[in-house]
Amino acid sequence: MKLYRFLTGPDDAAFCHRVTAALNAGWQLEGSPSYGFNAATGLMQCGQAVTKTVEGKTYDPGMKLSEQ
Repeated sequence: MKLYRFLTGPDDAAFCHRVTAALNAGWQLEGSPSYGFNAATGLMQCGQAVTKTVEGKTYDPGMKLSEQ
């Protein structure tokens, strides 16, 4: 099964740590990162898609993807 997540957050060290943690948990970068201004918060926002292949499991909409 192939899983997909889109990580988002303010452009800060915490976002970079979230992406780094995902990579170290076996997720792989998918495509280019996105970067845009959030007018509601006045902050720049980052986004990065990540994917992971998990053997021996079947997709369930109730599963927590971050725990796979």
